[in-house]
Amino acid sequence: MRGQRVRVVAANPVLIGASTLLIVVVAVFLAYNANKGLPFLPTFQMQVETPDAARLVVGNEVREGGDLIGQVSKIENVRLKDGTVGASLRLSLLPKAAPIPDDSTILIRPRSTLGLKYVELIRGRSRTELSEGSTLTASEAAATPELDDFFGIFDPPTRANIRRNLATFGGGFAGRGVDLNRTLAALPELLRDIQPVMRTLADDDTQLARFFDELADAARVVAPVSDEFARGFAAMADTFEGFSRDPRALQETIEESPETLRVGIRTLPVQRPFLRRLAGISDELQGTAAEVRASAPPISRALTAGTRVLPRTPRLNEDLRDALAGLAELGSSATTVPVLRSFQQTVGTLDPTLRYVGPHVTVCNYWNLWWTFLSDHLSERVETGTIQRIQAKSAPDQDNDLNSFGASQPANAENVNPVAQRTMGDPVNLHAQYYGRAVDERGAADCESGQRGYPERIAEGLDPRFKVAIDPRTPGNQGPTFTGRPRVPEGQTFSAEPTGDAPQVVQGAGR
Repeated sequence: MRGQRVRVVAANPVLIGASTLLIVVVAVFLAYNANKGLPFLPTFQMQVETPDAARLVVGNEVREGGDLIGQVSKIENVRLKDGTVGASLRLSLLPKAAPIPDDSTILIRPRSTLGLKYVELIRGRSRTELSEGSTLTASEAAATPELDDFFGIFDPPTRANIRRNLATFGGGFAGRGVDLNRTLAALPELLRDIQPVMRTLADDDTQLARFFDELADAARVVAPVSDEFARGFAAMADTFEGFSRDPRALQETIEESPETLRVGIRTLPVQRPFLRRLAGISDELQGTAAEVRASAPPISRALTAGTRVLPRTPRLNEDLRDALAGLAELGSSATTVPVLRSFQQTVGTLDPTLRYVGPHVTVCNYWNLWWTFLSDHLSERVETGTIQRIQAKSAPDQDNDLNSFGASQPANAENVNPVAQRTMGDPVNLHAQYYGRAVDERGAADCESGQRGYPERIAEGLDPRFKVAIDPRTPGNQGPTFTGRPRVPEGQTFSAEPTGDAPQVVQGAGR
């Protein structure tokens, strides 16, 4: 009976298929979890913060001295202590890897040329150990350079230059084997003789470093006159080239030099008083030369400009002579003085108006604002010419509105028909604040027109039931317009109110 039951179970295809499927599912589960850690084994978890994950992926190996000790189980972006973004690696290590000293380091190394990586743990010597879940910080040197980054330095220009160098050096060494052999044979003697020279140069008493510092100072001093030095060397080259053309003349000069020097020995002591005076004058000339050096470039530029302008000066002088003659005739005319006096009176008359109008332009920018609104106006041709089309906005069905002839009261919200108010919305009160000012008495911006909504009521002395705004002054400073200034520009006179008297503030109170 038992043997028969076994044969029946083995012959059942459903049971065999279910068992096979279960085995496959378990194998897939184990394979999937093997990429995220070591399944069914206890692990030692630790974190590593590195500036760059260097193309690591989850499942890469962690090794120590070539021995597999764990896997990378998680990689995520983190913000490091210096504020930059780096990578955080979670390492799942085998128990045999613990304990780990806290001065241990890691390296991210390539495992193959195809880009596979692994994490190398370099164990430290500290007696303090890392606890479970501790974080180890890696330096920028943890990630080794990528192979493609290394080969990336050989870009097309670099490859072309390498080929050019090889061709140049190859052509330079070709056929010079004998010379190279002679050089190599002479190098031992040269190196043997150069050793005492190098010891002398390396001695502190030689002060070789100071020598190079002085060379740098000399180059800095000579730099401003480098062009003059270059011309001097060119002139010396021409001089020596002249010497080489006439060797006999050079030989005669050398032969006569001893007698010349003997004469110099006798005459130079006599010249000493002259040389002393010349030295004293030279000290005074140094300051003059410094001034000339500073003044010469502007003078040179002025002369250069003058050479272009001076030829046209005679014609300018002729025109200027006619202009000055006309000006003299105008000054001697009997009507000039009365006209100037009348002009002075005109300016005095316009002065109060300009002081009042000026801040409307300089502070509130109303001139440009006026032209902006002018573009919205329309003109219509009629029999007598053209008319400007303007529509006054008034409340619907309101008694005594702006379009009413013989109105007995100002346009007021209380005069609106209740039925019309329910159908048409809120009414509009009368807003007629003419002659708003631009600044206050201290010159601060108070642009009352064109930058805000209207108040419900400003009507001093009018019946309180009228909700109208007719007074020209709104309490408080309204400030500048969008493109205006915070106050009157410094140095300008102004008046807050139109008046014929002297200005309230002569100077602007600041910027």
